[in-house]
Formats: sequence, structure tokens, C-alpha cells
Amino acid sequence: MAKRISLREFQESLAQRLTSAQRGETRRALLGVASGADLWLLDLSDSGEVVPLPTLTSVPLTKPWFAGIANVRGTLYSVVDFSAFRGGESTRRNANARLLLVGARHGINSALLVDQTLGLKNLDDLEPAETAGGPAWQGSRHQDSQGHKWTLLNLRELFADPAFLEVGL
Repeated sequence: MAKRISLREFQESLAQRLTSAQRGETRRALLGVASGADLWLLDLSDSGEVVPLPTLTSVPLTKPWFAGIANVRGTLYSVVDFSAFRGGESTRRNANARLLLVGARHGINSALLVDQTLGLKNLDDLEPAETAGGPAWQGSRHQDSQGHKWTLLNLRELFADPAFLEVGL
């Protein structure tokens, strides 16, 4: 049976790893997330904080993939449903759904709504896979030992993409 840890222990461990990543001590560890039918990897130094899904306030006259505004500890974040943004189904808003507060490092309060976080993945444990064409924010692809395909998400490129920035109808 897998060892159960509390949410607090998980967050403390993740915070320690994020701090290590920012200092350059952990270069190969990535945060794995599921969004729609796809698996994504985010660099720990870019991934920011992971929080349970709070109440979202809808914003009129925005694109369907713009999920709304979230208030996280007094700071407002614009929330993008990452699956819907990529043309997939909207993310189910259930107990597994998470917000990735990814924009703070880049000077914007932006969050990605994903289906669930899947823990830390070591890039050294993954094999390179064929990379299909796509937007600049869609990085290299990798495959794990179970045959699952993972795509590296380049947040800097995502935040520069005009399609991501234009939420209005």
C-alpha cells in the first residue's frame, strides 16, 4: 500500500524542491500535470504554487477557455482552463482539479486550471519521444516506462502567445 502523506507534508516538500530548483540545485525534476487527455511537464522554477480549486468568478464577454478570476489569499489571478485553451474539453471542476499559479515569476497573476497534479517527474527517467509540430510553448516530448507521453510546457512562450493573451471576445 502506498504511503499516505498529509497535504501539508506534500506542500512543504514541494516548497523545498521549488526553492532548490530556483537555486539551480535540481535541474532535472519537473512537475507533472494532467490536462484533458494530455500529460504535461513544467519546470519547477516556473511552476509556482499549486492550490486546490477555489471559487471562480466568471467574467462576461471572454472566450470559453477563460475560466474566470480566482482570489487566492487576497491576490486576484486570471484563470485559464488549459485543456479548453488547447481545443479540448473543459476541465471538470472537482476535488482533483488544481490551479497552477504560474505567472508570478513572469510578472503576471495568471493561473492554469488542470485536471490534477501527478507529482514530480525526473527528466532523466524519461526517454525522448517524437515531437509533433505545434505552438512555441509546446516543448519537447518524452515517454515514461509505462508508455505515457509527456510534453514540456514552456511558460515563457505561453505568456507571449497572442492567443493566450487575448481573452476577450
